[in-house]
Amino acid sequence: MDIDAAVFDVFGTLTDWRSGVTEALAAVGNRAGLQADWGAVSDAWRRRYRPALLRVVSGDLPWLPLDGLHRIALDEALAGHGAGLDALGEAERDELVRAWHRLPAWPDAPAGLERLHDSRVITATLSNGGVGLLARLTKHAGLRFDCLLSAELVKSYKPDPRVYLSAAELLDVEPRRLLMVACHPDDLAAAADAGLRTAYIPRPLEWGPDAAPVPTPTDVDLVAADVPDLARVLATNG
Repeated sequence: MDIDAAVFDVFGTLTDWRSGVTEALAAVGNRAGLQADWGAVSDAWRRRYRPALLRVVSGDLPWLPLDGLHRIALDEALAGHGAGLDALGEAERDELVRAWHRLPAWPDAPAGLERLHDSRVITATLSNGGVGLLARLTKHAGLRFDCLLSAELVKSYKPDPRVYLSAAELLDVEPRRLLMVACHPDDLAAAADAGLRTAYIPRPLEWGPDAAPVPTPTDVDLVAADVPDLARVLATNG
C-alpha cells in the first residue's frame, strides 16, 4: 500500500469511550445519590451521537461543536432513562460532557502510534471531536500524532466528504495516498467514497463484552489486528 499519510478515527478506534464514559457517569451519579445501569446509560448517550451528526450534515441542524451535540444527546439520554437521572444539574452535566476529553486509550494504540511516528508515514487524527478536545484527549491518553485534524475545521461532521478531502488538502497529499483508519465500517465507506484508502481495525469491546460482533468489512484496502499490526504492515509496504 503506497500511502503518504494515515488519519485516524479516535472515539472507539483509539480510545475506549464506553469504559471512560461509564466510569464518569458512575462517579457523578453516585455522588448525587443515584443508582442506574451506567453502562446502559453510556450506550444510550452514544446511540444519539450519529443521528445528531447526520442532522448537521443534512442541514437540519446548525453546526455546533461536538461538546454542544454531546450535551444535547446527554440531556435526551438522561431524560429517557428514568431512575431520577434528569435530576442531575448543570455542573454535573458539564462534567460528563468533559469526560469525552479524557478517555482511556486502547492498550495497543500508544505503542502502535509511536512505531508509526518512527516511519515515513505522517499521522493525524480525523475525528468529529474539536481540536481543543482532541488536544486534551490525545495528551491524556498518551497518543502521539504529527498533526491534529478535526471535522470542526470545515464546520461539518463525518460522513460529509468535505471532512475527508480537507485532510488530504491540509496534509498536502493526494486522496488516493491518504489512509483512513477506523473501527467503524460506515466511516471507512464514506472515506472510500471520497477517494481515500481505508484500513479497518476491529474493536470488539467498543460497546462492551455483551455487544453483538461487527462483521469485518470486505470492501476495505487493509484489515489490521491492532495499531502495531497496522504499523508493521505499513512499514513492510513502505
